[in-house]
Amino acid sequence: MSDATGRPPVTSSSASPSASPSASPSAFPGGAVAPRSSGGPDLVFRALTAGETALFTSLPDDPRLGRALVGQHFATTDAGGEYRPEWSWVALRGERVVARAAWWGQPGDTEPVALDWFDFAPGEAEAAVRLLRAAPLYAEYSLLLPPGWRDLPDVRAAAEQRMAAAQRAGLRKLVERYRYTWTAGVDPLPPRTGRLVCRPEPDDAAFRAVMARTMTGTLDAHDRRMLDTRGLDAALDETLGILDRMPSPSHWRRVAYTPDGEVAGLHVPAANTTDRCVGFIAVVPEQRGHGYAYDLLLECTHDLVDLGATRIAAATDRTNTPMAAHFAAAGYPVSQERVDFVRDEGDTD
Repeated sequence: MSDATGRPPVTSSSASPSASPSASPSAFPGGAVAPRSSGGPDLVFRALTAGETALFTSLPDDPRLGRALVGQHFATTDAGGEYRPEWSWVALRGERVVARAAWWGQPGDTEPVALDWFDFAPGEAEAAVRLLRAAPLYAEYSLLLPPGWRDLPDVRAAAEQRMAAAQRAGLRKLVERYRYTWTAGVDPLPPRTGRLVCRPEPDDAAFRAVMARTMTGTLDAHDRRMLDTRGLDAALDETLGILDRMPSPSHWRRVAYTPDGEVAGLHVPAANTTDRCVGFIAVVPEQRGHGYAYDLLLECTHDLVDLGATRIAAATDRTNTPMAAHFAAAGYPVSQERVDFVRDEGDTD
């Protein structure tokens, strides 16, 4: 799958906060969320309350990686931001924030869908580990990184510290991904190959059936994880749910056919909150080996340009070498890398 939703495919779960016997909620503003002690008298974990954006941002951002890399700023919903106070947690030594984590969800969500912020002060990796364990929240964590980050010693060192802390807190590295940004007038736009005929599919069930066929033998790590843990219907529900939440109409979606009228695959021109994007590209198993994913990428790109796009975002797994090669051939430069971490179902430690 090639997604550019701005939010990764996830599975999530949460639990209700429980009070720590070693601290009283009334010691903190609002008293609505129970703090949790690490076992040491000077380290306390708690959620924010309304009006505490400045407390969270008192820990300086590292502009080399994470959300700060892309210029994102933290603010709670009461301050006009997109993070709920109760889903934004800090580790405090006295009055100083030494680690922090913030989970994101859409306004109607009852559980978070992404762990956006996770960082810590120098020497406070253990506090960050304990913070993730203490907070009664879970969602997939994506660490955003610059292209070629392994060749940048300081960035690599900082990234490895965050990744190690996430793993010690119980998360598992799932996959590394490339994000691409195509820009009109800067990047090339190869012509359509003309080998496939793409048509809209107004029947949602028929479109789902084609997508189901493409899931067989998929190279996408998120899809494989869903298939392995929850089955085909759950994998389809997740992917189509992501596409349905995007602010682009379903009639943009296309099913591709060979000149003989056989289904070859599908592509989804889409939009996320900031850009037009390649929402999904896949080929059915019996048509693989012909390079049709490249054709589909070009079809999708041309459709988006015809719809007025001047920038197009896209993404694929680093391990999906065929799709990564197609993006390179189609003129899509890598604009960002990321590493995705998940928690296996049933693992709450």
